Amino acid sequence: MTAFGRRGGLTGAGAMRPSFGVARPMHVASTTTTADRPAPQLPDELAADLPTSDTLPIQLDAMARLAEREACTGDAAQSKVEGFEASVHKIKEQVLPRLLERVDPEAAATLTKDELAEEFRPIISEVLAELKINLNRREQFALEKVLVDELLGFGPLEELLSDPAISDIMVNGPDQTYVERKGRLEIAPIQFRDEEHLFQIAQRIVNRVGRRVDQTSPLADARLPDGSRVNVIVPPLSLRGTAISIRKFSAKPITLDIMAKGGSMSEKMATALKIAGACRFNIVISGGTGSGKTTMLNALSKMIDPGERVLTIEDAAELRLQQPHWLPLETRPANLEGQGEITIRDLVKNALRMRPDRIILGEIRGSECFDLLAAMNTGHDGSMCTLHSNSPREALGRMENMVMMGDIKMPKEAISRQIADSVDLIIQVKRLRDGSRRVTNVTEVIGMEGPVIVTQELFKFEYLEEGADGKIVGEYRSLGLRPYTLEKARQFGFDQAFLESCL
Repeated sequence: MTAFGRRGGLTGAGAMRPSFGVARPMHVASTTTTADRPAPQLPDELAADLPTSDTLPIQLDAMARLAEREACTGDAAQSKVEGFEASVHKIKEQVLPRLLERVDPEAAATLTKDELAEEFRPIISEVLAELKINLNRREQFALEKVLVDELLGFGPLEELLSDPAISDIMVNGPDQTYVERKGRLEIAPIQFRDEEHLFQIAQRIVNRVGRRVDQTSPLADARLPDGSRVNVIVPPLSLRGTAISIRKFSAKPITLDIMAKGGSMSEKMATALKIAGACRFNIVISGGTGSGKTTMLNALSKMIDPGERVLTIEDAAELRLQQPHWLPLETRPANLEGQGEITIRDLVKNALRMRPDRIILGEIRGSECFDLLAAMNTGHDGSMCTLHSNSPREALGRMENMVMMGDIKMPKEAISRQIADSVDLIIQVKRLRDGSRRVTNVTEVIGMEGPVIVTQELFKFEYLEEGADGKIVGEYRSLGLRPYTLEKARQFGFDQAFLESCL
């Protein structure tokens, strides 16, 4: 498979490798005629590499895509507001200053959006009459919504936040905003008035969760009321102006069954993961940025017994568990004097004194990994976490490195043994180049063999081809191995179901 993918349906041993040219034999003077000379015979493996009339269109298509990509310019695209929306926004700029003169901000802040819209309706009509602007009913409703969003909401972002098809919002300064729909990035038709307008909205977002962003603290993590994760970075670190990155989460909880029906995993994988969540396996979810780690963690948490006490620990609380006995904890940054910071490691240590049945970490990045491993080994079975990694084997290596980042002086073999004794299952999730998110590996951690952590793969996703519509085609395979964690499943009465799902 090439770096840019392969078109068509050629797979297996007979697949043709794209080539940039074929060497031709040199013409040498000879007394024998062409007819007398036998045709040269190539070995089968070399003959398979030569282009045929069937593969030439594939090669030409690949080269055309390379040429198209090379011809792309680096000019920054700008968001454009056109048509009906543009006219409403133009009127808003005229109405808003006069509206603010007649509204008490403190009183307006106590009202809901619907109540504020009712209060604004007669005032907006007065201002429009003063400006001699006539609007129809549709335009007036749109104007009211835009003005309420501006005063109580997040301005132009409200339109994107209310769109369920959008999973990511990326604001790159006041003139450029991108969104992700179905795994694909596209320019969004919104604009901010200027940098000051965008900066005010960024401050409004972070202030709601007790954090701040300014010249002295130009970085901030926050969350929206619906649990969406927000990162803000402002000048001078961001050279194009204030940048806001929002990771939205579905209002409807996503379950393992929904993921299986959507093609993110097979039915057998879903059954095995349900049993793993119910039988209190210690689980690590590994994957790259935007691959669906938090979504998988939320789906797995659905299988937790309602009678268990669950503590979640995150930098910015985004997990949405549906358990009755769930207590979310969140870190705190340092204040202006550089004091009062509460880290994930502080919260993990404190959580051990709060009688949890399970501890769930939104993401491990450093020395808190050791404290989580200690919790997994001290009666908190069923603990879970996520981390950034490209494969299960790499995830184990990253965990070793994170423990060594702390102030704990332990030999590497002792750290590896601690990981092998603590972790039961590694779930690898990946966002493929067609935008789909899939579970590519489900791997068990068996133990140690010398200095190496031994694992075995229960399930894997195998790439087959790229369809004509650009979608990745593959299959989920069970490796047919007897699970090492079968004894743990037997304690909960799921041993037979777990064995059948893995075979």
